[in-house]
Amino acid sequence: MKTSTFQNICRIFVGGFMLYAGISHLTFLREEFLAQVPRWLPDNPAFMDFVVVSSGIVEIALGLAMIFLSRYKVTVGVILAIFYVLVFPGNISQYTNQIDAFGLDTDQKRLMRLFFQPVLILLALWSTGAIKAYVQKMFNKS
Repeated sequence: MKTSTFQNICRIFVGGFMLYAGISHLTFLREEFLAQVPRWLPDNPAFMDFVVVSSGIVEIALGLAMIFLSRYKVTVGVILAIFYVLVFPGNISQYTNQIDAFGLDTDQKRLMRLFFQPVLILLALWSTGAIKAYVQKMFNKS
């Protein structure tokens, strides 16, 4: 799928953002990310840390894929969008349980964060050409 220069810049930016997020999961923001582990999961500290570390590893892999696997960018974009959907319950949990982290120290700030997730999903799909590929596939079947 052909994408514009601006889409490619955005795809690489999202990839860099994912690399940063993944590395921060494993290092300097590890405690903060514990706040986003859904409270309906087991609250064993070792398990919660495993969730943070494993999601960080996935984020690093997705970041690298967004940057370097341009041949498979549509597939990577869809996988990243699915990942964003899968981690969304953690954001909801942070809001509903009023957990402070990442400067989200009020209900209003935590609520606003929830509206950012759909933007990330759309950005992953748009920047990789996944939306255009899906639309073309729909119309070519007719």
